[in-house]
Amino acid sequence: MIETGDRILLSGAGREFFVKAAPGTLGTDKGQLDLGQIVGKKAGDIITTHSGAEFTIRIPRPTDFFTYGKRSGAPMLPKDIGLVIAYTGMNHNDDVLDAGTGSGIAAIYFGGVAKSVKTYEVRPEFSKLALKNITDAKLPNVEAIAADFLASEGTFDIVHLDMQIQPEHVAHAYSLLRPGGYLACYTPFLEQMAIVVDAASEKFAEVHTHELIEREMTRSKRGTRPSTSVCHSGYVTIARK
Repeated sequence: MIETGDRILLSGAGREFFVKAAPGTLGTDKGQLDLGQIVGKKAGDIITTHSGAEFTIRIPRPTDFFTYGKRSGAPMLPKDIGLVIAYTGMNHNDDVLDAGTGSGIAAIYFGGVAKSVKTYEVRPEFSKLALKNITDAKLPNVEAIAADFLASEGTFDIVHLDMQIQPEHVAHAYSLLRPGGYLACYTPFLEQMAIVVDAASEKFAEVHTHELIEREMTRSKRGTRPSTSVCHSGYVTIARK
């Protein structure tokens, strides 16, 4: 049952709106929506504008937070986050440390998979924004911490870094990981990737780097072909302790 303040997605009439269920109205080109009427409903229920346009209620998933969540910069793409989850084997038994929170999108994806997530962001204003997204995603197992990753403590199954990575960050990640745990580092440039690989190779038993490439297919009356959008987004290095 949807409660006051819950974030929801309204889909219909060729439109989508990422809103909160609370007293108030939303003006659309399809008419006025009374957002208060969402409270008490459930996913799949229909609400209508004053002019009769219908919208279906959806409970947001991490993909929706990637699309509609407030941003402090460019978050990792879902395909890149998915590679981190797949190659580390992230699961419901894992304690995860994420650093370079940004908008909190990766932490939201991880929070839906792992037992616990602590995400570190050195910029307080970014951490504050990320916390709003994490709260909207209703993930009590995700903790946003406004602090330097090098100040982090504890033991973890997976450490994920999406930041300006230096050798000392790799060494600190190694000290936090349980035996058999994984370090995953996202780097947008080859030079940064080389820093990670060189530092990780000195400590970790296994080090592998993957280029992040995806091609979306488009279909029209003329035929089917790969999209012309950029397919390369960066590199992920996976290292196992």
